[in-house]
Amino acid sequence: MNLGRALPSRSNRRPRAVLPAVAASAAMLTLAACGDGATSGGGGDTNFVTNTGGVQTVAKGERKAVNKIAGETLEGKQLDVADLKGKIVVLNVWGSWCGPCRAEAPYFAKVAKETEAKGQDVAFVGLNARDANKGAAIAFEKDYGVTYPSIYDPTSKLIVNGFPKGSLNPQAIPSTIVLDRDGKIAARSLKALDDKKLREMIDPLIAEK
Repeated sequence: MNLGRALPSRSNRRPRAVLPAVAASAAMLTLAACGDGATSGGGGDTNFVTNTGGVQTVAKGERKAVNKIAGETLEGKQLDVADLKGKIVVLNVWGSWCGPCRAEAPYFAKVAKETEAKGQDVAFVGLNARDANKGAAIAFEKDYGVTYPSIYDPTSKLIVNGFPKGSLNPQAIPSTIVLDRDGKIAARSLKALDDKKLREMIDPLIAEK
């Protein structure tokens, strides 16, 4: 979908304040494409962000809460991420059509089962983006042993609107955002992860007091 076509010349006389919002949405949708995770940026004021091995983290006192992230899961149930407050929440943006998503899926399934078995209060939630129908996404989960729920987000609405300006937001598919127990954004990766890298995002938050 080409969101960047030129506007008619008369539109140049419209209030300029409208254009940044349009540009921001267009940029987000452009970046939410399957790739190697090379996309960078912190979504705004990033002077409080540290970057280690492709994983960006935010100091506890500087974190921002996510906006409303809720919808129907691939199984047809309603899920609201706000209801998971009190747990570490791993939000994984993925699509069944995405090669790097297929590469990381077994690791996410593994770590989700490990944290559940250890009673570590970690909840995994997928944000399934750009799949035209649920069938392909459901088959993907079955193939890779993914048992945690995914919210069906075919238009990437939650990716665009679910994260506040100036926060670590998903800018590629796959992306992984980890929320602390207060529902605030603590870490982000914009590339496919293995189990070691995923644990490096989660474990410090599990230990956090």
